[in-house]
Amino acid sequence: MQQNTLDSGGWAVYKRLFSYAAGYWPMFILAGIGMVAYALSEAAFAALMKPLLDSGFVEHDARVIRWLPWAIVAIFMIRGFASFASGYCMGWIGRQAIKNLRQQLFAHYLNMPTAFYDQSASGVLLSKMTFNIEQIANSTTDVVKTLVQDTLTILALLGLMFYYSPFLTLFMVMVTPLIAGLMRFLSHKFRSYSSRIQNSMGDVTRVADEAVDGHRVIKVFNGQEYEQKRFEAANEYNRRMNMKLIAARTGSMPVIQLLAASGIAGVVYVAISDILTEPIEVGTFVSLLGAVLLLMAPLKRMTNVNAPLQQGIAAGHSIFEVLDQPLEDSGGDVPLEKARGQLEFVDVTFKYQSSHENILDHLSLTIDAGETLAIVGRSGSGKSTLVSLLPRFYDPDHGSVRMDGFDLRDYPLSDLRAQISLVSQDVVLFNDTIANNIAYGALEVATEEQIREAAGAAHVMEFVEEMPAGFDTMVGDKGVLLSGGQRQRIAIARALLRNSPVLLLDEATSALDTESERKIQQALHGLMQNRTTLVIAHRLSTVENADRILVLDKGRIVEIGSHKELLAREGHYAALYQMQFHEV
Repeated sequence: MQQNTLDSGGWAVYKRLFSYAAGYWPMFILAGIGMVAYALSEAAFAALMKPLLDSGFVEHDARVIRWLPWAIVAIFMIRGFASFASGYCMGWIGRQAIKNLRQQLFAHYLNMPTAFYDQSASGVLLSKMTFNIEQIANSTTDVVKTLVQDTLTILALLGLMFYYSPFLTLFMVMVTPLIAGLMRFLSHKFRSYSSRIQNSMGDVTRVADEAVDGHRVIKVFNGQEYEQKRFEAANEYNRRMNMKLIAARTGSMPVIQLLAASGIAGVVYVAISDILTEPIEVGTFVSLLGAVLLLMAPLKRMTNVNAPLQQGIAAGHSIFEVLDQPLEDSGGDVPLEKARGQLEFVDVTFKYQSSHENILDHLSLTIDAGETLAIVGRSGSGKSTLVSLLPRFYDPDHGSVRMDGFDLRDYPLSDLRAQISLVSQDVVLFNDTIANNIAYGALEVATEEQIREAAGAAHVMEFVEEMPAGFDTMVGDKGVLLSGGQRQRIAIARALLRNSPVLLLDEATSALDTESERKIQQALHGLMQNRTTLVIAHRLSTVENADRILVLDKGRIVEIGSHKELLAREGHYAALYQMQFHEV
């Protein structure tokens, strides 16, 4: 890694970060005016020391005595307004930039391939959107303000110093290469520690997120102590990395101040000794010394700005790593308004990136429009993976999946998914009302009557009518305020409302009791009419009435036929059925 304050990689990241704020140039102009005014006010205050001493204390010039106090007040008023204008404008620009970046990252999350989430912890992704982006806020506001304003202040003060005594000023700036070298060394440390801190915050968020989501399992298995140890390890590592950053930052300040003080001491020694060919006036020397002392504050801030600058660059790099990853393939340009629902799997082979074995192995299958196909098999046989290929959560590694004669990749992705409804065993509800969870996403235009009709068919009305707020009842985070069966019925109502030609049921009644399951099966039986339906079921009793039953084993079709036909063959299906029959 390069060691200068903004190496080629760091500069590229910072330019990209700055592009999010570049569009707000009117505010930049106002901030720039404020920064220039602030810098000039600093130099003006140092310059006032000369007339204060020479004309005020030594010569007692009445005219100078009259205007000098007003000049001091005016300088500090200008300085105050300038500081507010630059701080507010840069803060406004920074928050706008952060809002836009956070919005872009969220939109990117929504459109990332499913495989991306298979390999990414949700806590780490949330940490990038919260902690990492907030680190960028300091880099795009406070850092820019400090760099620009303090650089202008330093230049203004150095200009004043050169005006009074070029020789003494050059003597003072001799320590600049030493300060620059120290900052160059520290940049590498700041960037390294900042990257580790951001990664460790992702680990802290991940462990906490898992503990909150899995609190029931933790309690049942008395896993509190184990989770405490996991969190302590992540938390302690985060503390150590922060302390290393603090040590590097705070340790550098005294060294730089000592170097600056050495320069001041040299100036004082030269000024009061006989080295200068011409004696320097008291007022001139005090103004010069005042300018040197006023340089200390911006030099200190310039030193401190290196840490948040490197933190922002490290955070920006982690964000851009996500933003530079490709989104889901948007599909082809074959329009699809209403599919017939004829499906075909042609020599399909698929494996997950983390797997060494094929989950689906050269599978070929044709499903007629309006047919109900049940898919059964042992765990890991590829049932859910087969269904996941239809909405293109994944694409096959080899072969193709077709709908109505066209490869799924030929259709626009949004058109394809509009043809499919999904009810899975892992019901996803959002912290919203029951009505909004039924009419979710593209279904939000549904009328109240349509929502009620779908809710009635899915037997949601049975528990909604008992709730004081009815359909306006909030379901809580991930539907926690509802039972598993109630959540599943809402998911089924959502699928009923969509009324799509292809229906995917992945253990859709797994969370229901026997009575509720019987009612839902009745509703689903009506829903399946004239609709292509793929049903994944563990309980074989729920799929006896399917048109055909597909038996998978290790990603291959080992049997296919009706319930009666497969029982008569006394093969895989019959063995599974007998096993469940004896368990019951």
